[in-house]
Amino acid sequence: MRGAELLTVSDMAEADRLAVEAGIPSLALMVSAGKAVADAVEAHYASGSVAVLCGPGNNGGDGYVAARHLKDRGWRVWVEAVGDPAALKGDAAEMFQRWDGETRVVTRARKADIVIDAIFGAGLSRALDMNMGVLARTLNESGIPVIAVDVPSGLHGDLGRPLGADCVRAHHTVTFFRKKPGHALLPGRTLCGEVIVAPIGIPDSVLDTIPVRTFENGPVLWRDAFPWPRLEGHKYSRGHAVVVSGPMHATGAARLAARGGLRSRAGLVSLASPPCAVAVNATHLTAIMVKPFDGAKGLSALLSDRHFNAILLGPGLGVGDAAQDLVAAALGSSAAVVLDADALTSFSENPAGLFAQLRPRCVLTPHEGEFGRLFPGLLSRGPTRLDAAREAAQTARCVVVLKGPDTIIAAPDGRAAINANAPPWLATAGTGDVLAGIIAGLLAQGTDPFEAASAAVWLHGEAGTRFGVGLIAEDVPEELPHVLRSLRTIT
Repeated sequence: MRGAELLTVSDMAEADRLAVEAGIPSLALMVSAGKAVADAVEAHYASGSVAVLCGPGNNGGDGYVAARHLKDRGWRVWVEAVGDPAALKGDAAEMFQRWDGETRVVTRARKADIVIDAIFGAGLSRALDMNMGVLARTLNESGIPVIAVDVPSGLHGDLGRPLGADCVRAHHTVTFFRKKPGHALLPGRTLCGEVIVAPIGIPDSVLDTIPVRTFENGPVLWRDAFPWPRLEGHKYSRGHAVVVSGPMHATGAARLAARGGLRSRAGLVSLASPPCAVAVNATHLTAIMVKPFDGAKGLSALLSDRHFNAILLGPGLGVGDAAQDLVAAALGSSAAVVLDADALTSFSENPAGLFAQLRPRCVLTPHEGEFGRLFPGLLSRGPTRLDAAREAAQTARCVVVLKGPDTIIAAPDGRAAINANAPPWLATAGTGDVLAGIIAGLLAQGTDPFEAASAAVWLHGEAGTRFGVGLIAEDVPEELPHVLRSLRTIT
């Protein structure tokens, strides 16, 4: 998990403080930060003139260091100061004194090939004023490549959104030690461009005393718990996932989900099918078994077999009292349960009735519409989707996957992961069903719900990226073997 942490603005301030307390001068941290920015310019651009826009605080201090390093390396560089540099304090004042190049008043019109945005950092607490707003808009319209220091000016490091109408849009952002939530949440992720995390001398040991609960989703977060098959294992040791099908006219979604569960390497996958849908499901399936059941009592009887250790309900299930009864039957079993789509919508009028039945080995996978019906007001009331998902998980007392372009996976203990690898072409019918199936498949293999959901969301995103434009839901499971092979090489 070390390396996946996302540090809030206050967390990062504490990391800086602990590093200084451990004997690392704050001035040395600023020198390392500014040098990292200069290194990023050289790594991405072969030549050109550089304007460094330096603000009135430590972000500006980093900019003065970057300017000095670039000048020493032979670049044509000048500083454009926001405010009076003579008013700088502390380390930033020292770095201004060490700068021996040209300093100009910041201007809206410049003839630079590259701009370093070192005006305001992640802790900005107010919207850009009128002059800075015009500066940001002019810079964005100019087409000049921008490298931002920490975050683009105007973006809040925790919220992942501008505090006002204006914000610099960067091509690259250099941040230090760890990313912040604002680098992963939208629209911050797009405003930052490519994010480069630079080590500046802060030891990882500072995280031993900072209670980090937010992470960037990826293999670093869950690789130690990922259920790779063992040589001595067999199909029964890898679990048996059950996907509950809807009626005859709505069976495709459940089959997509079952295929996702099978491709996630559950040992066995069955499709629990109502009598009217047995024939159509059996016609379409081979490696996935069909298990007939009739109503909630029939499903309860089927699930009394403890070999069925993960259940998914929702894709194509139908909405209404009958669906609620099927959910109750599943939650009355000993298996892990994934609830998606219709299984969630069926409780729109009675979310508390669902929450009363949930238990820790459950995962809810709502999109924003379903989330809004189950947790009314949370998305509009919370500062971010991250906060809303975290509160929802605590309310439901289980893992909640709030789907979207920046999917949030939240656990009731406060842990949350922000996913940033999903391509836009995953926004097509049926891909969410496949995702729910992957989660169920990983749960069947005994994976912890938070880690199962996090791994499934990442695998789903990678499969979409690997296939590319033109993807349909059926393509996602077939890309999973390629993704898993690649994952094996990095874990």
